[in-house]
Amino acid sequence: MKIVIAPDSFKDSLSAQGVATAVARGLAEVWPDAELVQRPMADGGEGTIEAVLAACDGQWMSAMVTGPLGDAVEAQWGWLEQSRTAIIEMAMASGLQLLTLEQRDACVSTTHGTGELIHAALDAGAQRIILAIGGSATNDAGSGMLSALGARFVDANGQQVAPGGLALARVQHIELSGLDVRLRDVHFEVAADVDNPLCGLHGASHIFGPQKGASPQQVLELDAALGHFADQSATVLGRDLRDDPGCGAAGGMGFAAKAYLNATFRPGVEVVADLVGLAQALEGADLVITGEGRFDAQTLRGKTPFGVAKIAQRNGIPVIVIAGTLGEGYADLYQYGISAAFAVTSGPMTLDHACRNAADLLHDRARDLARVWQLAASR
Repeated sequence: MKIVIAPDSFKDSLSAQGVATAVARGLAEVWPDAELVQRPMADGGEGTIEAVLAACDGQWMSAMVTGPLGDAVEAQWGWLEQSRTAIIEMAMASGLQLLTLEQRDACVSTTHGTGELIHAALDAGAQRIILAIGGSATNDAGSGMLSALGARFVDANGQQVAPGGLALARVQHIELSGLDVRLRDVHFEVAADVDNPLCGLHGASHIFGPQKGASPQQVLELDAALGHFADQSATVLGRDLRDDPGCGAAGGMGFAAKAYLNATFRPGVEVVADLVGLAQALEGADLVITGEGRFDAQTLRGKTPFGVAKIAQRNGIPVIVIAGTLGEGYADLYQYGISAAFAVTSGPMTLDHACRNAADLLHDRARDLARVWQLAASR
């Protein structure tokens, strides 16, 4: 019997690799001779690098870069030497995780550090760069990232404008002559599931600005500033991409990646699945077990169990979810290739207890699942 174990991480508890290991231990108690193939997964957000490096022959890299508010931070990124592929999580350099709730400021936060990570990847010889852009603290349309790579955004007096989204309202000229020439030879992929445009009521500022510290008035000002930046970009690039799906992702980082770096967009879970070889691992499999911390209707928006189920469904392989909790609407996933879903908790318990004991809970649930499957198969 061959079983592929392809879970996401359980946030604040276990990495995707930790989840996969715990599930494998539980299954092995019942099926000691089974072929248990572990493929830790992620959906393009937090944990993407860790999941890929756990499954591939890669290494962690690090660089001192500019944080979202200008302070120096040490940010990590992933490197796959054989394929010359860099994996960059925007959150490492420009993420909300680097700020307290009180520090969030969508008006001045910058993506400069993400650009510095791209520069480090270029120095390493990257030919392919994957940008996982979840969890950003920024709303600067990727202008900070582009500045770090040599672009200049100047005002009417020829002075470079200040960092942040609000200052984009003063941009009168965009200079690209200093843009790093190595970018021309690199293929960029953006791992994102957001399809918002750059501007408007469904754009970056209105939808994501408030969670990054923007007041209602600042949301309006930021939206206008991003619109002005899109006007200036269209002038220099000869095309206007502000309404393209995904350009509003990560405070407009999607716009900069697509318009200036010619990036392609793919669902994060598909990018990770390709990198870890999930489709190949599924060949000849009898069962797939996936999971995440909370499994509910939101999983349909491109989260790991949904993506894993889509791939498994092509080969008619049943998929079982083991999750931290089952939320409202989780049964809706049954029509998308999920055969059954189970929560790890065995009774009332605090979140802290569940997080601290997640490995044991996953082990027990996987063991119990295997016993039920074994019983059904014997009849």
